[in-house]
Amino acid sequence: MPAPEKKAPSIHLGYFLTALFLLLMARDLFLDRSVATIPYSQFQENLAAHNLRDIYVDDQYIYGHYKAAKDGKDEFVTPRIDPQLAAELSKYGVPFQGVVHSHFWSGLLGLLGPILFFFLIWYFGIRRLAEKGGLVGVSQNKAKIYVDTDTGVTFAQVAGVDEAKAELRETIDYLSNPKDYGRLGARTPKGILLVGPPGTGKTMLAKAVAGEAKVPFFSITGAEFIEMFVGVGAARVRDLFTQAKAQAPAIIFIDELDALGRARGGAGFMGGHDEREQTLNQLLAEMDGFDSSEGVVIIAATNRPEVLDAALLRAGRFDRQILVDRPDRNSRLAILKVHVEKIIVAPDVDLDKIAATTTGFSGADIANLVNEAAIQATRRKATWVGMQDFNAAIERIVAGLEKRSRLLTPFERRVTAFHELGHALVGLALPGVDEVHKVSIVQRGIGALGYTIQRPAEDRYLMTKEELTSKIAVLVGGQAAEMLVFNHTSTGAADDLAKATDIARAMATRYGMDESLGHVAYDAPHQRFLDGAPEGMMRACSESTSQQIDVTVRRTIDEAFARATKILQDNRDILDACAEELLKTETLDEERLKELTVNLHIFSPSPGEPPAHEQPPVVH
Repeated sequence: MPAPEKKAPSIHLGYFLTALFLLLMARDLFLDRSVATIPYSQFQENLAAHNLRDIYVDDQYIYGHYKAAKDGKDEFVTPRIDPQLAAELSKYGVPFQGVVHSHFWSGLLGLLGPILFFFLIWYFGIRRLAEKGGLVGVSQNKAKIYVDTDTGVTFAQVAGVDEAKAELRETIDYLSNPKDYGRLGARTPKGILLVGPPGTGKTMLAKAVAGEAKVPFFSITGAEFIEMFVGVGAARVRDLFTQAKAQAPAIIFIDELDALGRARGGAGFMGGHDEREQTLNQLLAEMDGFDSSEGVVIIAATNRPEVLDAALLRAGRFDRQILVDRPDRNSRLAILKVHVEKIIVAPDVDLDKIAATTTGFSGADIANLVNEAAIQATRRKATWVGMQDFNAAIERIVAGLEKRSRLLTPFERRVTAFHELGHALVGLALPGVDEVHKVSIVQRGIGALGYTIQRPAEDRYLMTKEELTSKIAVLVGGQAAEMLVFNHTSTGAADDLAKATDIARAMATRYGMDESLGHVAYDAPHQRFLDGAPEGMMRACSESTSQQIDVTVRRTIDEAFARATKILQDNRDILDACAEELLKTETLDEERLKELTVNLHIFSPSPGEPPAHEQPPVVH
């Protein structure tokens, strides 16, 4: 057992000030007892009587000693008075004297003032900084430490990510019983990287691992390592690993790793990012320098794995990467069941139907959906959360907040009604296309004059050429309805045309779905993020090929437009009837649409053409 450290002796500033004050008081009292303060007239009398042994004169006082002590005092002091004034006053035989002002407190303040000033600077500045670790305290890490089950999260509270949980259970087994885990020579991965889009539960998974393993959990974000002072981030990394090793077995969780571990570039001659790169280098060194047998496991999360430095992802650092993707239908249902336990749900709520409607939602989106539904029910003073509340919450999240205060002219309402029904009827007439859930001309969000929501029957990860062309037909169905009824088009189709053009161009340049262009990818994304959106496109073709691509894109959209127009022409009476009903009620739900379109002419695809499937909500 190491001997306790001896504290260095220190002199408290308060003691020093008290001793100095007492010393000054003692000096003043001693002087008061040995020196007589006499009037100036008495000084003149003693001077005339030759009672004074010596005299000392300064600009304010006259000091001296008596030849023989008077009243037990050998010395005297009197304030100096102007000789002419003294001569004038002596004529009248009245005692006169100068006023002796005490300079004790002013002298004391002049002496102690600077000392007090520096004491305040020390107390409120240097001492407070020292309590946080001194000037080196800025290098201490800012990690939040959760001990044992303080995270409040277990695997029972994490739903929809069964594969990721199965991978992480090995880490829990190792932290709980490292000796048994390594009996065959296996070692746990040093680092585990959770990769996935935002809101899919990466942070919650890391907390659940700590909660299940019941070990200290150090949580910090990548941005908290970086400061304006070069070298601070690296010092914080060292401090974090030192603390974790001292409390091993433990888990270090670094959220938003891309803020710290972005790939190093060659821009050093322009100033570079010395602080961030030094911090990254220190992290790499720490991950190389510690042994996994010490019981420290690093878990990191990012939604930008493509920007991470390659040195972080090599074996021996982040050995294992676990994808935490957006949940499928069954996973969404499991997540819904977890979150609805916190609210009072009506018997008519169909969670399976809600899970089918929320394609593309992340775990955080579903949690927000349940909360929005509860808010909707609370707003209407209900005793429980019903299906109508969930539908309203979905519409609010997908399409935006209702704006009933924004008034449209009667002509704009008619155009919007036919436009939205153009989407709906084309979607209903194409075989295999998901059923339309709702059509509305209530304005929502920014610039959305109406919306059409389709419920996907199943999650799809691949789409055929026929499915994509049907999707384009549904998108241009709104403009086709405007052209058919009013013989002109409006600006309301701008977003539809942009989406349709993107799909048609991708079919021609990336998916190889046009015979004239061949099975060649002409556009390659520079980087593809986890949300599926490319950062930028790079054209790799000649001018003639580029022109042919433009012709192909236009032909694809024109054919889809003609297809949509043919469907609407064949069902013109149904289109008019639905539009009149929509203008009266502003919203047509699934049941009412089925009643109005019972005689709808279904479009007959060509032989061998498979049905289209998933269509996302169309919002304008």
